[in-house]
Amino acid sequence: MNPTSRAFLLGPLLKRVSRSFYLTLRILPPAMRDPIGLAYLLARAADTIADTSLVSPERRLDLLLSLRAQVNGAPDDAALARIADDVAGQQTQQDERVLLESLGAAFAILRDLNAADRDAVRDIVTTLTTGMEFDLRTFPDETSGQIAALERFDELDRYTYLVAGCVGEFWTKMTYAHMPGALKAAPDAMLARGVRFGKALQMTNVLRDCPRDLRIGRCYLPAAMLARRGLAPHDLLAPDASSRAQPVLADLLRTTLSLFQDAIDYTLAIPPGAVRLRLACLWPIMIGLDTLVLLARNRAWLDPAQPSKVRRNDVYRIMAVSLPLVASNAMVRAWAARRVRAIEAEL
Repeated sequence: MNPTSRAFLLGPLLKRVSRSFYLTLRILPPAMRDPIGLAYLLARAADTIADTSLVSPERRLDLLLSLRAQVNGAPDDAALARIADDVAGQQTQQDERVLLESLGAAFAILRDLNAADRDAVRDIVTTLTTGMEFDLRTFPDETSGQIAALERFDELDRYTYLVAGCVGEFWTKMTYAHMPGALKAAPDAMLARGVRFGKALQMTNVLRDCPRDLRIGRCYLPAAMLARRGLAPHDLLAPDASSRAQPVLADLLRTTLSLFQDAIDYTLAIPPGAVRLRLACLWPIMIGLDTLVLLARNRAWLDPAQPSKVRRNDVYRIMAVSLPLVASNAMVRAWAARRVRAIEAEL
């Protein structure tokens, strides 16, 4: 298959670089797959640029802003070549290199989308790259040995919107555009729930990935919350950090559970007959709540050697369990309530 073809980019390459998201994407109704898949590829390319630690943060920021400008304007062959030269060659994963070297083909797909989908993809990639820009401007070089923290919860809340809440918004817009009548609730209500849905998933990622992020100088746990418990960001690297920071984890788990309630309401506002769309929403909720159970039970949650991560086999188990649940609001709520009780029992 031609590595620059639409079929390759939105098929095999997307599958290889998106991992579990590809499972969700494939269950979506066909009309939604191309714009959402393309948005994912462009965002993944931007994320690879932002995360390539062998390139200086200043250079990564320049390349990230260049990519964003091309998403919103015309592709620049010289700028794309600079991305390939500076970043693609630093990738240990071949698929990441191929993605960065295929950006010209991705922009060709973007041009071929209808105007509404093209504008929506541009908007979501712009917002997501703003979140990546925030990271590069806020945190130190990963190799500096320094740690910087967000100051207040409202900064964390804004960050979760920039990197995930906006995805729930985009997803909702795509559903209204490509599945008219599928969502019976008012658009404003569904858009607000979609934002909180995305924030729920990102808060889960923040808590799960905290041990790794701390070791590259990034503390997303707000300094003000830590200070109320007598902690500073560098204290989270100490051997007893997990127990000392347990109250902070408990506070943020409660916040995240509240966000997941909106995610469940979002999913159950989709008619039971729209099974594919329901499953696409239900799977990340189930994986997310199972991750929170692991976090709540993990007394060494800040130890990178003891990650709170749902294993691949468990993902397939969740998919199997979801099938008899998906069409029943009562069964979905009962399943979620059991997970919430398991989490609350540990707080």
